[in-house]
Amino acid sequence: MAIYKTEQGDTFDIISKKVYGSEKFFVNIIESNPQHIDTVIFSAGTIINIPDIDTVDADNSNTAPWRD
Repeated sequence: MAIYKTEQGDTFDIISKKVYGSEKFFVNIIESNPQHIDTVIFSAGTIINIPDIDTVDADNSNTAPWRD
């Protein structure tokens, strides 16, 4: 598991986009940080746990390519 230090204005989906390249993994980050479940917008300097996930397998769905 890695860590991420937030920047002012970060949200779970923004962090997911920065770390994994897609917003769709924000739930994984939330689940690894239950202490921040009520945080909508982070202030600078909050340490967030970033779980190790296989984004290739997790992203392999039956969704049409133009729906991503």
